[in-house]
Amino acid sequence: MVYLSGGISHQDTVDLKPDAPKEIRGEFVPIPTNVPGLLVGELMPKFAEVADRCAVVRSIVGLRDEHSSFHCLTGQPMSTVQRDGIPNFGSVVSQVLGPTNPVTPPFVDLFPTMKHRPYNSADAGYLGPKYNQVKADGEDLASMKLRFVERDHFQSRRDLLRRFDSLRRHADDANLLGMDEIYDRAFSVLTSSELVDALDVSKESDATRERYGKGSSTHLGDGAPLWNEQLLMARRLVEAGVRVVTVAYGFWDTHGNNFAHLKKHLPTFDQGISALIADIYERGLGDDVTVVVCDEFGRTPKINKDAGRDHWAPVNCVWLAGGGMKVGQVIGSTDKTGAYAEDRPVHFRDILATIYHNLGIDPHLMIRNQVELPVMLLPEDARPIGELVG
Repeated sequence: MVYLSGGISHQDTVDLKPDAPKEIRGEFVPIPTNVPGLLVGELMPKFAEVADRCAVVRSIVGLRDEHSSFHCLTGQPMSTVQRDGIPNFGSVVSQVLGPTNPVTPPFVDLFPTMKHRPYNSADAGYLGPKYNQVKADGEDLASMKLRFVERDHFQSRRDLLRRFDSLRRHADDANLLGMDEIYDRAFSVLTSSELVDALDVSKESDATRERYGKGSSTHLGDGAPLWNEQLLMARRLVEAGVRVVTVAYGFWDTHGNNFAHLKKHLPTFDQGISALIADIYERGLGDDVTVVVCDEFGRTPKINKDAGRDHWAPVNCVWLAGGGMKVGQVIGSTDKTGAYAEDRPVHFRDILATIYHNLGIDPHLMIRNQVELPVMLLPEDARPIGELVG
């Protein structure tokens, strides 16, 4: 899952309105794709070449005007996640399916730590810390390489940590109950080369790395960096056996200078995401790996006085590829200004229902929280998108 922090402008990417007044249609000219009838913005020529490997849902509804990743990662708004401890979908997959091998974690989170806290990745919530993601950014990534500690010294630290933990066993704290398993998993990861190798994009050919592009690890605004190497890391991680990889990509909260911002940054994204989509299919993973590109909401149809577009929760777009889905199509439509779903509204929870379906998980499965109470995975009205999986 590639989360576009801040909310990208759907009217300037995959739902252009060339016949609308100038204050709505904006600066960009639509260009054709290899899917008949699907036009995208002129800054996305590489995506236009792989559009037949994608499905674009133009009619996502049910969102709220809130800057957070929780709609995408949990299927619930921020207030519900914080109140009820709704888990990240990667943690759900970790519990239901488990790891593919003993030293590869089922869920790796490539989200960096962002200044705007609700952009950051949700954890395992009511499932308990045992199912938290392995985070792979900054010093965590350096630690995975055991860069600063010799292996013998590292083992002695592990033994010391276990002795300290034995003194705390009497503590009646649910968060401590899973700590031994967390430590075991972390030490297994740290002493295995598989995950570290997967994160090392230098092992790829120069041609592949050039195809993805590099970008930068520097954060944009209070959101994520525009770092294409993370997209390549994501592909390498799933090939290493990781079941879920989440990537936070770029910063798209364009209240001002929307068009200048997109001119500067959208070509980098176009290169990276089109390379990832093409790579998945070319490597024979089109039936096994689902790629989802999503964000928290759309942008206002009318351009404001600062040449920007503000928050717009009534409708949004999502892009999907792979997963054995019926791609090369557009699902739903918006009205003439891109303000509201006109045809085939799709609730944002149906995106997660589709992901679970592709993984062989019933979206309405009753799972157990950390105190063994049953909880339904998604509400009854959440359904996989029939046009994709029917």
